[in-house]
Amino acid sequence: MAFDTPVKIGAASRGWRAWRDRVLQHETLNYALTNHVPRVALTLLMGRLSRIDSPALTRFMLSIWRLFADLDLSEAAAAEYRSLRDVFTRALREGARPFDPDANVLCSPCDAIVGACGDVHGTTAWQAKGMPYRLEDLIGPEAAAVHANGRFVTLRLTSTMYHRFHAPADLHVQRVRYVNGDVFNVNPPALRRIPALFCRNERALIEAALPDGSPIALVPVAAILVASIRLHFLDITLHLRWRGAHNLPCDVRLGRGQEMGWFEHGSTIILFVPAQWRLADGVEPGCRIRAGQALWRREV
Repeated sequence: MAFDTPVKIGAASRGWRAWRDRVLQHETLNYALTNHVPRVALTLLMGRLSRIDSPALTRFMLSIWRLFADLDLSEAAAAEYRSLRDVFTRALREGARPFDPDANVLCSPCDAIVGACGDVHGTTAWQAKGMPYRLEDLIGPEAAAVHANGRFVTLRLTSTMYHRFHAPADLHVQRVRYVNGDVFNVNPPALRRIPALFCRNERALIEAALPDGSPIALVPVAAILVASIRLHFLDITLHLRWRGAHNLPCDVRLGRGQEMGWFEHGSTIILFVPAQWRLADGVEPGCRIRAGQALWRREV
């Protein structure tokens, strides 16, 4: 049976899903189950499991996964997978994510749920209401000075979403800086409890410039079970056991919508832009957005 074949949902399945959803929506339990565990060990184990080349094992793991999440593979380019990693990093059918061509638009780089967003006050941004963090702690003092008093948006990818991310506009990528760290969950219960969570997790700072020379930064943040962050334009895969250089100068030009890389599980991208950009209509915390849709519009 192909992985995207529709399955009829019976009364027992509906009952399980209702119980599952009640458990997952219980914030204290959700937080404990995803943070008070050996996070690094589980993340490394997931990395190993996800690479096992076995269609039969992959089908079994997908059946377990679907007990706990609503996984939709109907847009995927492939219908069969040899490993769980193939599912996490799946490509979509041609044309599934068209990018808005308007030069006054910055597109969403990924499928996501929008989290905290708005103005950066000095060098302070927010991961959740009442939970500020300093840009100096997230991306370092030099980059923090560049993006002071700008604007930001947090984009959270859930485990079932399309995990590839793309250039939100034509970009000149100038540097990548990798920061090793923890792998706390980055879901709302954790963001409301752990101060400066993004500054504690493994992450990469991608510094780039728009065609007019103005700066933009994308910060992919890893989390529990995120085995790696793949960056195609550098041909590297960053992970908890990375022993290569942490500062990676580059001179790469990417076109709007060009694939930049992927997560091997859901996680978060924080996007920093200059103050002349405003959030596009309808973009607000809690809304869902797809790669290619308008995320920011230039104020003219």
